[in-house]
Amino acid sequence: MARLRAPNGCPWDREQTHATLKPYLIEETYEALEAIDIGDDDELCKELGDVLLQVVFHAQIATEENRFGIEEVSRAIVDKLIRRHPHVFADVDVDGSEQVLQNW
Repeated sequence: MARLRAPNGCPWDREQTHATLKPYLIEETYEALEAIDIGDDDELCKELGDVLLQVVFHAQIATEENRFGIEEVSRAIVDKLIRRHPHVFADVDVDGSEQVLQNW
């Protein structure tokens, strides 16, 4: 993505902002949901890749603005998973999925 947004990269990609990419993030999310609804694993795989592309795109823009990067996005996911699953990563007992949702 850095190469696509570089001065010698793609003019369209260079012009994009978080705001201009909003419709694409929504569109790709809906396409992933549609693939789930119809049970098409190949299509779901492709659409999840498109959603991931949107995440990478937004992270690259943020990197260029010295706000955050893909590493911080990844770290935030890991931190959230650990925080929301103390029954896995700490000494917390749960009786079932409802109690897990309370921790969520």
